[in-house]
Amino acid sequence: MHILKIIHGYPQEYNAGSEVYTQSIVEELSKTNKVSLFTRIENEYMPDFEILKTIINKNFSKYQVNIPRGKDGYRHKTLDLNFESLLLTLKPDVAHIGHLNHLSTGIIDILKKHNIPIIYTLHDFWLMCPRGQFLQVGFGKETPFTLCEKQNDEQCALNCYNRYFSGTGDYFYEDLNYWKNWINRRMKETKSICNKTDFFIAPSKYLMNRFINDFEIPQEKIRYLDYGFPTHYLDASKRKKNTTEYTFGYIGTHIPSKGLNLLIEAFSQINENVKLKIFGRTIGQTTKTLRELAKNCTNEIEFLGEYNNKNLVSEVFSEVDVIVIPSIWGENSPLVIHEAQACEVPVITADFGGMREYVSHLENGLLFKHRNADALSKQMQFAIENQDLMRELGERAYLYSEDQKVPSIDTHCIELENIYSKVSEYSHCQTL
Repeated sequence: MHILKIIHGYPQEYNAGSEVYTQSIVEELSKTNKVSLFTRIENEYMPDFEILKTIINKNFSKYQVNIPRGKDGYRHKTLDLNFESLLLTLKPDVAHIGHLNHLSTGIIDILKKHNIPIIYTLHDFWLMCPRGQFLQVGFGKETPFTLCEKQNDEQCALNCYNRYFSGTGDYFYEDLNYWKNWINRRMKETKSICNKTDFFIAPSKYLMNRFINDFEIPQEKIRYLDYGFPTHYLDASKRKKNTTEYTFGYIGTHIPSKGLNLLIEAFSQINENVKLKIFGRTIGQTTKTLRELAKNCTNEIEFLGEYNNKNLVSEVFSEVDVIVIPSIWGENSPLVIHEAQACEVPVITADFGGMREYVSHLENGLLFKHRNADALSKQMQFAIENQDLMRELGERAYLYSEDQKVPSIDTHCIELENIYSKVSEYSHCQTL
């Protein structure tokens, strides 16, 4: 089978969850299938929409489209035309989309035009929410990053796109109507993707139910399938504790939605002799601000930068006793929770979204009230005072398998291949 995998970023240029998951599946799928990856780069000095080809091995090639300046758009005609030319050369059997943000929604129409079956893994709310997380920008508001319950054109314009208003009071309603109309067109575009996509995969039941109930994806067109993980290197037996002080760890980007400031605030309330180690790619002024917050803490906070995901056990999990996921949005199925569970590292996370789906309080980890630093600090203090119990919670690991092991990447990819085959067969019958 020739699989075309489409994603908005790929390691090492991009190292968030959906990108790391994509790397895992394409490496596994390419062992027995031909895989073409279509993703993006951001090179300010190359022409927009130019496509670079890199041959990874005999079964796996990477195609990167250059799009450094079009982040707020959702459809780009030249990108679509270049993608179509590539598609006619590749002739894949199936397309598996992971994300179209920073690419173009027109990719869907090109695939449909050429009768390529489309599977779409939902990694966040981007089809339902222009910003993908139901988290308001809050430009000019007293409290930024407020959660939204559902999408509304006017509220989107007022709370997320008002940063593009002219700032001239006389034109306020003109600006408001412009962005309401823009958002309305954008939402019609993403809504149409539901009809054009053959099948959706959701890595959490929370996310699946949101798309069924709030976005009207038919139940027969979507199924829950948790992520798979490369357990050959995510192995608890390879974890060797390297620190003597009790150490909390954070893994992830430094963007505000990840709640790293909340974690630093919570950690600052602890009066024990403990450490916090922060792993992940730095982001200029954002990271600088987080470092300034960390200076207010009497205990040590280390910013340790990026790591190679294949060295996650030795470089990260061997350096910590507990992993904390403090995200302030509704994470659906955080990879870091599963990765920690694979290595029997206990997890503290919020009682919201897919986070509480994979961590049950005092069963395989600890939960705190979402977006509440005091509640997080309380659970961190509990972990310090109950270290033997925390080790037991880590060993209980994954909730949804008899052996408490996270799904392996090889069994996961077998499931994906079954989905590809069934969708391809159905699509072919429909075409006939």
